[in-house]
Order: sequence, then C-alpha cells, then structure tokens
Amino acid sequence: MEVVSTGAGYDGPDFYCDVAIPHPDRLDVVHDSARVLAFHHTRPFWAVHIVVVPKRHIASLTTVSDEDETDVRELFGVVQAVARNVELEHGAAAVLTNLGAYQDSKHLHVHVHSGGRRG
Repeated sequence: MEVVSTGAGYDGPDFYCDVAIPHPDRLDVVHDSARVLAFHHTRPFWAVHIVVVPKRHIASLTTVSDEDETDVRELFGVVQAVARNVELEHGAAAVLTNLGAYQDSKHLHVHVHSGGRRG
C-alpha cells in the first residue's frame, strides 16, 4: 500500500492506525500528544472539519471499556478544546462520532466541524 497524505486511494479498515497516527507530518495537525492526535480531515465534508483520535486503537465509542479511561478522558478533553476554538473562531461547532456501518474507519474518532457542507 502506498501511504499518501490525503488518504486518497486508502481502502483499509483503519486509516488512523495505518496512515494518520504513524505519519502526522503528512497532516495539518491541530493537536499532537502521547495519547491523542487532532488534525484537519484529509477529505473534509464541511468548511471546517477536524478529526480527533486516540493514538491507541479503540474500535468505537460503543466498545470503550475501563482500560480505555485515560485515553478517552484525554480524547474528550481535546475534543472540548478543539470545539471551543472552532466555536470561537466560526460562531458554531458540531461534534459527531459514527458507529457501526456509519463508521468507515473502525477506530474511535470524533469529528468537530463548522460551516456548510462541501461539495
């Protein structure tokens, strides 16, 4: 598989573990810590579209367990900070996570977005 910065052509099950987390230098990063990565979506659906993801693989919000507490606490702390900044800068923000068949990449991730839907 060729790793590309945009994610174009990637069709594996976990873009975050396979591409984003190992190669943050290829992303427009908003936050990068030992546990959490936040970056501008590589194929944005909205005018402003940031993805926040735990670096340790957690499959989904519905699979979170006690052993994930530290990662999920930090994840939602970063989501809160990113959403606050988007809201301040753009006047509004939405926070979304997908589950099951709606979840293209089987790795817990949270979208923070604002503005109109992109074509």
